[in-house]
Formats: sequence, C-alpha cells, structure tokens
Amino acid sequence: MSQSEMAARVAADGFIAALDQSGGSTPGALRLYGIPDGAYTGEAEMFALMHAMRVRIMTAPAFTGAKVMGAILFEGTMNGSAAGKPVPAYLWRERGVVPFVKVDKGLAAEADGVSLMKPMPDLDPLLARAVKLGVFGTKMRSVINGPSRDGIAAVVKQQFDVAARIAAHGLMPIVEPEVSIKSPGKRDAEAILLTELTKALDAMPDGRVMLKLTLPDVTDLYAPLTRHPRVARVVALSGGYSRAEACERLAVNHGVIASFSRALTEGLTVTMSDAEFDAALAGAIEQIYVASVAKQ
Repeated sequence: MSQSEMAARVAADGFIAALDQSGGSTPGALRLYGIPDGAYTGEAEMFALMHAMRVRIMTAPAFTGAKVMGAILFEGTMNGSAAGKPVPAYLWRERGVVPFVKVDKGLAAEADGVSLMKPMPDLDPLLARAVKLGVFGTKMRSVINGPSRDGIAAVVKQQFDVAARIAAHGLMPIVEPEVSIKSPGKRDAEAILLTELTKALDAMPDGRVMLKLTLPDVTDLYAPLTRHPRVARVVALSGGYSRAEACERLAVNHGVIASFSRALTEGLTVTMSDAEFDAALAGAIEQIYVASVAKQ
C-alpha cells in the first residue's frame, strides 16, 4: 500500500467513518443496532457481533472511497478480516478507503476538568503491527469536560507527545481532544483549546497531524487550524449530536470534514434486510458527505 497515494486521498474530498467503538462504548453501539446486552456472553462474543456489524458497513455498496475518504478501526477490527482479506488491505485495495487505527486504551479518571488518556505500554508494538498491515494513521481520544486552562493544556501536551511517537513510525496521528457537548462551559473550553492547539502546532519542528475536534459553538472557530502548515486535515466528531444536527453544524464550519460514528450508524439495525441496510447507509453517507464538502 502506498503511503503517498493514501496521503493524496486524505487531502481530497470525502469524510472519515469512525468504526472504532471499544470496550466501553461497544454495548451501547450494539443496543442501537438492535442487539441487546443479553444476546451475548463475554467480550469475545460482544466484539464478534460488533465486527460483523462493521463488516456489513464496510462491504456495503455505498461504502467506497468515492465519498468515504477514510475509516478509523478498532484494534481488533484492524486485526480481523473482511471478504476474506485483512481489513486494512480490503479497505484500501477493494474500496479505496484509507485505514486508520484507534490506539488509546481509554480514559483516566477525571481531574482538573479533563480526562487524560490511560498509559499505553504496548503502543510501539501496536504501531509496528499497524505499519505492517498497511495502516496510514492513528487516532487517540481525550475528553475535556470544562474550561480548565491547566487541564486543557495537559490534554494537548499528552496528545502531542504521543503524536510524536506515532509519527516516528511513519504514521499520521489524529489528535482528538474532545470537548464534551454536555459541558456548561463548552464555548469557553473551545476557546482555550484553540489557543493550546495553536501553541502546540507552532512548536512542532516538522511533520503534520490531523485534528479531530468537537463541532464548536462558535462557527468557524477552528478555521485558522485548517490553514496551519502543521495540520493535514481538521475533522469533526459527532459527539452525541443527532446526524441532522451534526451535519447542520458541520456545513457551516469551513475546511472541516466529518469523522462521525454514532451519526453515521444512526438508524441502522441488525433486522434490516440487506437492501434496507444498504439504502439507509447510502443515505447517511450522502448526507454526511454533502455537509463535509458543500459548505454554506
């Protein structure tokens, strides 16, 4: 797989599908898909059902590089197969979709208004395996719950420190300091985050990162980041907004494309026929693609 070809695809029109629900968020995703908690026993069965859902999405006719520029995978999905091929190879060679992998191990307990990432003792072996499988980049998530300048500075520092380790493996880091949409100080937290991100980007000696950010309360708040020489792309998470609201907010933020999870799979259920599922997914992909590339 050509990193230069993938980089060119990442720079073009489209959006990123976030198919990286992990242990904590998987039961909720399965419930929304129509699979109750009692339908499986243990993590192995749970992840097998989640993998089947993801494969159904990845193999659907509309899930191609024409509109879906990339896909963020859970580690288990990266290690799995789709249509008899390793998932990263299937996505790129058969679908033209650039593969990324989630590398964080979840969130530490909240302190100073934020949740940092837990330690990642196996990060380097994971990155080496991702490179071998032909993955283009990574994603890692922290959460900001309030407008704490010290807390947000700590989040950004941790993210960029780990991003440097990821870049050393030749991978593109997606830095995701999510501001909770439930935060009563969301607007203030986003203003602080913009300042801290700008400082971190200005201090980078070389290389580039991608930024995955909550859709801001102030339209085009992150427009300066989309033009920063150290930023490859700015993508937005749906963060709990419905697809309609997420797309409405996305459409007025110029230079920002989607990286939606729940908003992408909204309305998809296990009981749908293949025709129903494919039509619903195609409609979601079209709506998110238009909000990503046809700005108001």
